[in-house]
Amino acid sequence: MKLQFTKMHGIGNDFMVMRWPSGIGLPSQALVRRWADRRRGAGFDQLMLIEEDYQGPGDGAYRVFNADGNEVEQCGNGVRCVAQFLAAESGADRFKLMSASGAVEARILADGQVSVNLGEPNFVPAALPFEVKGEAATYDLRIGGRKVQFGAVSLGNPHVVISTDSVDEAPVGILGAEFQEHSAFARGVNVGFMEVQDAARIRLRVFERGVGETLACGTGAAAAVAVGRRWGLLGARVDVSLPGGVLEVSWQGSGSPLWLSGPTTWVYEGQIEYESTKE
Repeated sequence: MKLQFTKMHGIGNDFMVMRWPSGIGLPSQALVRRWADRRRGAGFDQLMLIEEDYQGPGDGAYRVFNADGNEVEQCGNGVRCVAQFLAAESGADRFKLMSASGAVEARILADGQVSVNLGEPNFVPAALPFEVKGEAATYDLRIGGRKVQFGAVSLGNPHVVISTDSVDEAPVGILGAEFQEHSAFARGVNVGFMEVQDAARIRLRVFERGVGETLACGTGAAAAVAVGRRWGLLGARVDVSLPGGVLEVSWQGSGSPLWLSGPTTWVYEGQIEYESTKE
């Protein structure tokens, strides 16, 4: 059985976007990993499944699977691509989309970029989840034999943010992987390395759980700005420079939603073989 898909990316953070038929089961972890393989499959950071026969609130619903086959709660750049995909089908420019982390509002802007409302950042440790005695702006943990200081926040999925003098010198792969093994993060965690240039500009690299370092991470950009705002380092609108390009994050602060904006790119369309597989 062949299924139609669209390959898209948001500044290099790439996705397989599919309308998922209701009559078949969800793809197994093994199948997602096969599709995500950049040599033997389509290759992607995340698989975005749009529920074909969704009958609930809003304009549609989507599910997110990382390249390792695990389903996760949210993906900022992924939902921006989903919104662009739906806009191309319907001609609409506003959507309310449902995900495992709740409702997301998406808008197609006049310049073609896509902006999504990711809700208010949640700094409560249990929201990540992060096992720690109490909430704080900064935490210290021993990770891989070294003491690491970081902020923690949920944007529908879990993030820690580490301040660094230079993202070029940051041990992204090593420290990002070590965070995944720490018992304080029961479901793993996305790890951002933030270099503050001024109150309106940061550089960022992100190690995504279940994927590794990616060219961009939308919720990672949102998390970095949220933590940077909490630390008093950043203003209400910040340009976030990632290896794949620039995203804009706007957040007025506590009590307000956070908006993530940037370009999306339609790469190609294709078909891929679906089969029920066992782990």
